[in-house]
This record gives sequence, C-alpha cells and structure tokens, in this order.
Amino acid sequence: MIFCPKCSALLVLDSEKKKLKCVCGYIPRNQKEVVFKEKIKGEKEIEVMDEKSLKTSPKVKEECKKCGNTTAYYWMVQTRAGDEAETKFFECTKCKHRWRINE
Repeated sequence: MIFCPKCSALLVLDSEKKKLKCVCGYIPRNQKEVVFKEKIKGEKEIEVMDEKSLKTSPKVKEECKKCGNTTAYYWMVQTRAGDEAETKFFECTKCKHRWRINE
C-alpha cells in the first residue's frame, strides 16, 4: 500500500491513466503503468487488475447462475450493523450479472 505524503490517505488507481492518485489531488511523479497483483498464502496468484476492462476488484471462481461462467469479480461492503458480517458482492466477468451473499 502506498500512502499520500500530503494527507496520509491511501493512493488509489486512476483507471483511465493507469496511474496512482490521491483524493486530495496529489499525483506521484515518475510513475510507470501500474498493475496490481495479490498472492494469498497457499493460493495461486490473483490478478487484481484486469487489463481489458480495468477492473480493480479481485477475480474468483464463482459460478454465475445466469450464464454459467465460472469467473466473477468480488468486493465486500458493510451493509448492516458494524458487529455483523459484511455482504459479499459478485459480478460475472462474462455477462456482467451481479449478485450478493450475506454471510
């Protein structure tokens, strides 16, 4: 993770320019094109940024009930009280169908 030296916020990806930027307007100099990858212990490396659609959500094996595709993007959102589990959202990489799981 890279933090902004001005406001200490987390730098985020500007998907149009493929560069990091901050919500306060700070843009680091001399950046190369950014590609995010994540390795989970005991798992395969997961590509976090899909180069074609510039999605920044991780891809997982989850079957779409609409088209049968086995790959989906996922993200988690706290939709209920803070002491309850987050809601996991999925989006099919093929047909863009979205669904959620409350755990």
